[in-house]
Amino acid sequence: MILILRKNELDRFHELSAFIAVVEAGGFTAAARRTGDSQSTISKSIGALERRLGVVLFNRSTRSVTLTDQGQRYYDRAKPLLDGMDDADGELTNSTHSVSGLIRIAASGTFGRLHILPLIPDLLSLHPGLRVDVVLSDFVRDMVDDGIDLAIRVGPVNDPDAIARRVASTPLVCVGSRRYFEQHGTPKTPAELVDHNCLLYRGSTESTHWPFVGPDGPFSVSVRGNLTSNSVETIRAGVLAGVGIGRFAKVSLADDLRHSDVITVLDEFMGDARNISLIWPRRQFVPARVRRVTDFFAEAIPQRI
Repeated sequence: MILILRKNELDRFHELSAFIAVVEAGGFTAAARRTGDSQSTISKSIGALERRLGVVLFNRSTRSVTLTDQGQRYYDRAKPLLDGMDDADGELTNSTHSVSGLIRIAASGTFGRLHILPLIPDLLSLHPGLRVDVVLSDFVRDMVDDGIDLAIRVGPVNDPDAIARRVASTPLVCVGSRRYFEQHGTPKTPAELVDHNCLLYRGSTESTHWPFVGPDGPFSVSVRGNLTSNSVETIRAGVLAGVGIGRFAKVSLADDLRHSDVITVLDEFMGDARNISLIWPRRQFVPARVRRVTDFFAEAIPQRI
């Protein structure tokens, strides 16, 4: 009985491996080349899997092989299991070797361009077996739906299903160009912003009410302007072009603040800061490559901030 159970488990593993290979290779012939098995063996494994599950996993035609809805759901559940087995094998085989495989990293557009992309060459040099897919977007993505392994965020983490590791913080700044202030004057207090063109980042809950800290504690000021965007990059470009005043996490400006034509204002009222966090989707098994890449960024990011 023990031998039969082990054989059944081995058959199921071969079926699953064949299924994943067909999906990722795009067909039975390509899957056979990828695995080293014959096309007949791959077809028999898929047929056995479909009979065992009682569903059709692939739409087959003379030109293409595509997943059915049931097949897509099965792939979404089965792929992480197989990846987890590969990662577990790799860790136990030799934990000192560089990790390998695909990792999908999400970061906001400006922060990612300024601080994450410059680190990617060092990451790939350290782990040449890695394949990195970088998603830059100011939109906070659903990590599970979008297949994100690691998100790097500036600001609060409100996802109850995420595991966050704070690695640094960055102050907030109000910034304008010298040309803008020469034309419109420099605000001395937050209340004077009512007379200025404030460029508004729509992705923030504070887009039209900027918070400050004064002698009597926190307060906010209602602001408005002629440029609104859900892109930090757009607001930054508007500030640098002399359109108006913007409010940013300092890391979003980087070298801009070193130029004499970029000026911060109201510094004594800017008491707030934003955390920079590395985030995993909550799951039982975190692949070794995700943990290694997380450790890499946890060390490298604070050195840039």
